[in-house]
Amino acid sequence: MARYIFVTGGVVSSLGKGLSSASLAYLLQSRGFKVRLRKLDPYLNVDPGTMSPFQHGEVFVTDDGAETDLDLGHYERFSGISAKKTDNITTGKIYSDVLKKERKGGYLGKTVQVIPHITDRIKEFIKNDVAKEDFVICEIGGTVGDIESLPFVEAIRQFANDIGKKNTLFIHLTLVPYMKASDEIKTKPTQHSVKELRSIGIQPDIIICRSERAIPLNQRKKISLFCNVDIKNVIETVDVKTIYEAPISFNKENLDKQVLDYFKIKTRKKVNLNPWKKITKTVLHTKKSINIAIIGKYVDLKDAYKSLDEALTHGGIHNNLKVNLVRIDSEILKFSEIKNKLKNVSGILIPGGFGKRGTNGKIEAIKYARQNKIPFLGICFGMQMAIIEFARSKLNIKKATSSEFGPGGLPIIGLINEWNKGGKIIKGTDKDLGGTMRLGLYEAKLKDNSLIQKIYKSKSIKERHRHRYEVNIAYKDQFEKNGMIFSGLSPDKKLPEIIELKNHPWFVGVQFHPEFRSRPLAPHPLFSSFIRASKNHK
Repeated sequence: MARYIFVTGGVVSSLGKGLSSASLAYLLQSRGFKVRLRKLDPYLNVDPGTMSPFQHGEVFVTDDGAETDLDLGHYERFSGISAKKTDNITTGKIYSDVLKKERKGGYLGKTVQVIPHITDRIKEFIKNDVAKEDFVICEIGGTVGDIESLPFVEAIRQFANDIGKKNTLFIHLTLVPYMKASDEIKTKPTQHSVKELRSIGIQPDIIICRSERAIPLNQRKKISLFCNVDIKNVIETVDVKTIYEAPISFNKENLDKQVLDYFKIKTRKKVNLNPWKKITKTVLHTKKSINIAIIGKYVDLKDAYKSLDEALTHGGIHNNLKVNLVRIDSEILKFSEIKNKLKNVSGILIPGGFGKRGTNGKIEAIKYARQNKIPFLGICFGMQMAIIEFARSKLNIKKATSSEFGPGGLPIIGLINEWNKGGKIIKGTDKDLGGTMRLGLYEAKLKDNSLIQKIYKSKSIKERHRHRYEVNIAYKDQFEKNGMIFSGLSPDKKLPEIIELKNHPWFVGVQFHPEFRSRPLAPHPLFSSFIRASKNHK
């Protein structure tokens, strides 16, 4: 039977519950156990797919096409386990499921209430699709005390009673702030947070204390005393210089050992931290570095391109150098400023996005990369902008545009109405925006002797998609006659997946999102190649 570990957060949000959960998952895996990671999100959206990155950071996409919270990206990168649709759920989806069942008469005339109907649906989600896992780690989004998260907290309290306390473990992550004025570490916020948690029926078994500096033993004893937690289960996590130190830090604090001791389970193998030590050494101490420009609309928000930032770092790790990210707002980027702003960058990347805003800056930057032979990577919307720039500059189609930008011009990028997935026709729409895009893992066939085939070392690949507009295949011959090769196509040859330039050292556009499949311990080949080309650019 699987053991369940529930991770809650207190005091403030963004403390690192996702990173803590992911690190614990790696440590348990390294000890020989099978682990599953899940996220329960308290917002009312059915999924984050229609939310602006400014609201909630990036939308992470799974192999099976779920639009999920960015913490699932942490889970995948640290554990190497591909997440599924059954690993992320929101309050909106819970209520939607319950109300659909009620409309069909599924509750046989009963009054539908938060308890037991909403909490029962949450518990169904927690235990669903669990097979041979030794541990299931469930992170509860938000902060204890938020009204939105109450049904989830109540559900995990009930769940522990249902399957037995010996099979469940509660970890609570809190902030232990340092007050500069009085030169003191303060434990009171943690005490209040645990008090809030206990008032709704949950006594944490382990407390992870996030702090910017080491917590003195006396303060840890104070937390232990007032929060009713054994001193050895008061785990300190001091801010690290890189997130890749997190598994090392948690192992040093015996988090994984305390988890196993709680469940009275003996370890199967010795933890191997050498890969993380090697990565940390490269990230923190390598003297070689390059600058990569990310030109997009959401550069002011750190989490908007989280997976992308990580994938570029992974590419740097693979090439034994540090990647400095130069973030440029495409909305205010002017043609006259491009040369000055990009003079010290070795590579240019245009990420995914939606809508017309900021496109002129992206197109001008792509033109600069193409003309000046600077390594370029366009992802999803970035590839589409590269198509439009090339059509305007080289094919003399001055009104080339995307139908996403409204009527007018010649739409060489258009809304896709249907597509083939494994022999099944999927229909798209722009009427309902949520969950209606081309989502998840799709195959692409690669052109013989192309750059992309050399990068992947394969004739066929599968990558994750998230878009509803496609390049019009009808223009393929015109593009290829002028030097832009369609080097990757869908198996039915109807959808362009990858483009590259003939007379350019490294210019690639992809319709998919390779960043979602990159791992620090297994960097994605596309990013490794892009960084290598950028390193060699002079």
